[in-house]
Amino acid sequence: MREGNDELRQSFGSIADRYDRFRPGPPDEAVQRALPPDALDVLELGAGTGGLTRRLVRRHPHVRAVEPDGRMRAILLERVPQADGVAGSAEEIPAQDSSFDAVIGASMWHWVDEARALPEVARVLRPGGTFALLWNGVDRSVDWMRSLWAGGKELNGEEKVRVDARRRARHEVHLEPGGPFPEPDRQVIRWTQPMTREDLVGLAGTYSAVITMDAPEYRTARARSRCRCAASVGVRRGAKSITTPGDGPGGGGSASIQ
Repeated sequence: MREGNDELRQSFGSIADRYDRFRPGPPDEAVQRALPPDALDVLELGAGTGGLTRRLVRRHPHVRAVEPDGRMRAILLERVPQADGVAGSAEEIPAQDSSFDAVIGASMWHWVDEARALPEVARVLRPGGTFALLWNGVDRSVDWMRSLWAGGKELNGEEKVRVDARRRARHEVHLEPGGPFPEPDRQVIRWTQPMTREDLVGLAGTYSAVITMDAPEYRTARARSRCRCAASVGVRRGAKSITTPGDGPGGGGSASIQ
């Protein structure tokens, strides 16, 4: 499923440095479960600024990180020099046929054209290779976290149902019968990460719906987020950190492996 329009898809590069600072990569446990330990050549799609890439290069000797946005890719090349960072997309993968043991992507598949991307993934994988997708995010089943990610607003019951349905849909992979891949195994891993209030507000500002707001709307959303975060968790000046729950089944999967 290809989500959104070009403005949303291309918005992340405009905040590439903040994206790298505030967006955590998936937990090591998810990466470990997703890929075989003996994979020598791993190709990452939609690598962004390298949140997943940093974990891959610690485990696999050759990692090619494919990222279409030059602004995001510049951060990746600077901060994860061990990876082979290249321009490209899931629909046009810059790799030879049967050249990789595994293909992986994190929180990116909902932006691609599956009808074009799936044959490309199958083309570059070696026989018996692994294709894995991860989604990583906060636990929106916690009311104050849901409100924070809604720009500091409280959602009514109907709005919650609509948001949850949309999030579940974006974590699906649509495989055609008789295609190159069988039905995927799915796992959800819950995890926590200590974050300051400013980390949380900064993270909330790395999502496309917020990035593309006009200036007055953006300032309002940031102010609401700060107030909602402080009121919900009782943060005082000088507080060190907040333990942020990872996404669970009710919210779509913090490290949802497919």
